[in-house]
Amino acid sequence: MNISQMKQVLAEILTKTDLTPCIVGHRGVGKSAGVIQACNEIGRQYVALRLGQMEVGDLVGIPYREEKIMHWSQPSWWPADDALETIIHCDELNRAQQEDTLQAIFQFVEPPVEGQPRSLHTHTLHPKHKVVVSINPPDGSYQVATLDRALIDRMVMIYVETDYNCWARYAREQQFDEGVQQFISAYPNLLAKPGAPLDMQMEPTERAWEMVSTLRRSCHFPADLEMEIYAGIVGQEAAVSFLRWTREQKERPISARQVLDAWAEVADRVNNQRDDLQAVTLNDIVTTLEVDPVMTLEQEQNLVAYIGSLPRDLRFGLVKALVKIPDVAAVLCKDDYDDVILEAIETISREAS
Repeated sequence: MNISQMKQVLAEILTKTDLTPCIVGHRGVGKSAGVIQACNEIGRQYVALRLGQMEVGDLVGIPYREEKIMHWSQPSWWPADDALETIIHCDELNRAQQEDTLQAIFQFVEPPVEGQPRSLHTHTLHPKHKVVVSINPPDGSYQVATLDRALIDRMVMIYVETDYNCWARYAREQQFDEGVQQFISAYPNLLAKPGAPLDMQMEPTERAWEMVSTLRRSCHFPADLEMEIYAGIVGQEAAVSFLRWTREQKERPISARQVLDAWAEVADRVNNQRDDLQAVTLNDIVTTLEVDPVMTLEQEQNLVAYIGSLPRDLRFGLVKALVKIPDVAAVLCKDDYDDVILEAIETISREAS
């Protein structure tokens, strides 16, 4: 994705989840500038940690003693609980020169366990403050450390590449020299060359699918970016398979059993079904109840909830078909369901008379 798309994805993740995005891109593509711009656009303070220049003490603080108790001073960059909402940018994560620096930051970039604050040694970060990481790809072009698989699996990898149109908009907004803008428009190949394809060889894990679930529940991404985002968590093969499967599921009509047994799970899908798929669901409900009209109380309530979600004409048609089934008619005539069913039954009665 390009820098503009990256900023859009960052805004969703940082404002709606506690996950840690990791921006992966070649030098000069605009990773750091893009993070700063994203912070400005969502109204967040920005703190940069250049991890290639930091030691463990810069992260965990200097130890001191009070009587018999050892404490660690809070680093100067650490945002206070009452500070404005802040994004802490762990820049050049894989340029950390010391292994113990990487080990120290590991805990900090890991998304917090539900109900627990993000921590770094003895310091805890207020939940309103978030963390973002950026790295150069470990493709042999840069002097970078190999990141531990366990560390990579705790972040959402976002791959950013050179895009002329994105650069041209930025150059125009920043009032770059007119000659530079015109020259690059004629020779866009003279922007940064992308090098080898970006791929951190992500693999599906239980934690990875939990992160995908969090993003799908909390965030809204453009359809053309979903595959890239999920591939940065579970790998491209798993992401392609997952999105293909979800598309196939959307094309399948909701079954009667799904309506009767799991209404809460399919309610949104039912309301968004095309008319032809909705007709299949209606017919399946009538056929299913003709064969087996006995329902539990929960199934009765699910059926009535489904009927109530339908447009007036479809609701009338379904009730008209269901009241021909004696056991189901007895259910629909219960006082508890008058708010949903009564109008349809009265219309049927008027037609019959």
